[in-house]
Order: sequence, then structure tokens, then C-alpha cells
Amino acid sequence: MTTFTITELAQEFKITTRAIRFYEDQQLLAPIRNGHRRVYSKRDRLRLKLILRSKRLGFSLSETKELFDLYDSTLVGKVPQVQFLKVLAVKQAQLEEMRNDIDGMLSDIAFLEAQLNRT
Repeated sequence: MTTFTITELAQEFKITTRAIRFYEDQQLLAPIRNGHRRVYSKRDRLRLKLILRSKRLGFSLSETKELFDLYDSTLVGKVPQVQFLKVLAVKQAQLEEMRNDIDGMLSDIAFLEAQLNRT
């Protein structure tokens, strides 16, 4: 089983160990303890990657935790998979709306640049 230290994850993802401990406090990561040492699994590494990606996309940590909780629940059969898929569909729609807004803004900038370059 591949494991990681907090320092290895911090270096890989270019974040502080304090940030990783904060994600633990928010119950987004759950490393195994070996004495005073934290031992992270492949699952923890993947979750950290998803946390950082979600953050970059503008999701709050509570939204990310909600998705993790729903996903974990579907694995043990507590929440219907359909509910999880609905939450993902809402997030997807929000992202597509954001992408359309960004595309529009980039188009406006390109138009303004073209106008300014003509003068």
C-alpha cells in the first residue's frame, strides 16, 4: 500500500502542511496516525487533489465536503446514487454558466483590443 507523509503531499501540491491540517480539521481528509505522525493513503492524496481543484473552480470547502459525503454515502448504500448525480448535475450547470461568462468576457476583451489596435 502506497502512503505519503504530510511533507510529501505539501511539496507535491505546493501548499503548506498547515493547509493540509486545516483540511483534516474540516473532515475532508482522514489520515491514519502512527504515533504523532500522519500517514496519508492514495485516497487521501486523491481527495486533496480534488479539494484543491474544487477550490480553484470556486467551490467552498463546505460544498466540497457535501460532495465527498454524498459520494461516500453512495458507496455504503445510504443515499441513492440518483441524489449524488443530481448534485453533480447542478454543479456542472454552474460551471458551464461560469464558462459561458468567461467566454463572453474574453470575447469582449478581444474586441476592445482589436478596436484599440486600429487607432
